Amino acid sequence: MTTGQEGSDTAPQGSDLPFDPDALRARYRAERDRRLRDDGNQQYVEVSGQFAHYLDDPYVAPGFTRAPLTDEVEVVVIGGGFGGLLAGARLRQAGVESIRMIDPAGDFGGTWYWNRYPGIACDIESYTYLPLLEELEYVPKEKYSYGPEILAHSQAIGRKFDLYRDACFQTRVEELRWDDEAARWIITTNHGDRMRAHYVCLATGPLNRPKLPGIPGIESFAGHSFHASRWDYDYTGGSSEGGLTGLRGKRVGVIGTGATAVQIVPHIGESAEHLYVFQRTPSSIDVKDNPPTDPEWAKSLPQGWHQQRMDNFNCLVSGVPQQEDLVNDGWTALIGKLLLAVAQGKTTDFSREGLMQAAELADFEKMEEIRARVDSIVDDPKTAEALKPYYRQFCKRPCFHNEYLETFNRANVTLVDTRGEGVERITERGVVVGGEEYEVDCLIYATGFEVGTDYSRRAGFKVVGRGGVTLTDKWAAGTRTLHGMHVHDFPNCFIMSNAQAGFTASYPHLLNEQAKHIAYILKHGIDHDARAIEVTEEGEQEWVDTCIAKARDVGDFLESCTPGYYNNEGKPTERSAQDGFYGGGPVEFFQVLEQWRKEGDLRGLKVET
Repeated sequence: MTTGQEGSDTAPQGSDLPFDPDALRARYRAERDRRLRDDGNQQYVEVSGQFAHYLDDPYVAPGFTRAPLTDEVEVVVIGGGFGGLLAGARLRQAGVESIRMIDPAGDFGGTWYWNRYPGIACDIESYTYLPLLEELEYVPKEKYSYGPEILAHSQAIGRKFDLYRDACFQTRVEELRWDDEAARWIITTNHGDRMRAHYVCLATGPLNRPKLPGIPGIESFAGHSFHASRWDYDYTGGSSEGGLTGLRGKRVGVIGTGATAVQIVPHIGESAEHLYVFQRTPSSIDVKDNPPTDPEWAKSLPQGWHQQRMDNFNCLVSGVPQQEDLVNDGWTALIGKLLLAVAQGKTTDFSREGLMQAAELADFEKMEEIRARVDSIVDDPKTAEALKPYYRQFCKRPCFHNEYLETFNRANVTLVDTRGEGVERITERGVVVGGEEYEVDCLIYATGFEVGTDYSRRAGFKVVGRGGVTLTDKWAAGTRTLHGMHVHDFPNCFIMSNAQAGFTASYPHLLNEQAKHIAYILKHGIDHDARAIEVTEEGEQEWVDTCIAKARDVGDFLESCTPGYYNNEGKPTERSAQDGFYGGGPVEFFQVLEQWRKEGDLRGLKVET
């Protein structure tokens, strides 16, 4: 479940519970408190300066040039990942022909273009995660697809909807500027382009700019280093399937133990002379059951199966009971435990508070299973204890893997647990934790992506609206939108992101709903020869107020969590409430959008003709 409270002393204890809820609450709080830092998001630094090459594209030849473009198109979509592809596809379905896709990558794929590290795979069921499966008449090969299949599917979407036509790859947007007299956006890029567009759709992704830990001495390391999102196969050898022969005889350090590290650590452990994994907070690691797709099952799927499956999964992980669990995996297990408790009569208080308390107990039970799994796999008791996560399951993104924990039984793999403190410093030769230096030949940063920093910084370009106001200035005191997509003073501009929108465990589900909504509005504008479509100040303020009010539903839960990007590194604030996702949950958010379209009057928007 994605909402809830930390729990209270009045939660039903139950004489048959195999754990002590009060003891777990105290342990969770202690683990949270010792990881709190005064610097919050400032504990990370921007990938720039001597680290700027970490952002280079290793998959294309350097030095690409082309003639500048000064033409005009109806819609420019910035971003070639699932968000941009879905926007392009839904616009094509709505009859829009003049579309230009722009992306700094060399092809479509977004995060699946850039991230090609060994072991890369989705941890959301592929039948739910991959978009537009029915439109492409495609069923993934396995329950959880590996990176190459997802990249190929992204490119197939581009071909299916003719999105390669007029696409500008290897192109970095530098500025978007609204020309009020012409009612057009002027897009300038690193190739000297000055193209014009009636509408722009920003689908740059929430996790697209790598971040580095702000560890003292990080710039002094003399060995080889890179960020996991730009894997250096020239150094490591091998491929996304592993076989990292270049690491033979090498001592390797990995900083970070999130979803990426969980997938890369087993492959590095197989090849390196020695691997040191530096951990601040352990991830929750559940079983990953990944059978191949049954061809007979695939043939039997009825029309509409994909949307039904996405909706079923989204409801279950959002705490909305369903008659059947179509996905039946680690993500949906928690709500399954809650429903079982209801069926067995263990939960009889169906008030909001009662259900929250029952959800907490179900969460405790699930996480006890996760911790017991660590004990059953990891041989060394001290290492096993350090690998146990003590927090609510959805405080951090759950991970699913069958080789990560096993890797710590290898003689050449050392878990360096910082007990929540993080790495002390980096030297010319290695990494220092607790006063001890661990010498390494190579450092790999599996430290994720920027979250919560300025939108334009993450996107990599300036957005200038009506009257010269920048999006950075507009949002200086907090995000302001209607439905997360429209911003006053930024007409004909549509933003696809989590902010003030319904957060989904399977992010493409949100993107798909946003793409359908944008296509609906854009078609209305084109059909009515609209000059500009813009949210009113009143419409924007009403949605901001709604988001702040709704955020209180999840505030207690986020405050109780160990620090991470879900809760602004342990410091949720009123600003976090305004900048965060829609607190009513994605199911309710999608209903809001659907009802808005049904009303048909574009409430909150002003259409200028």
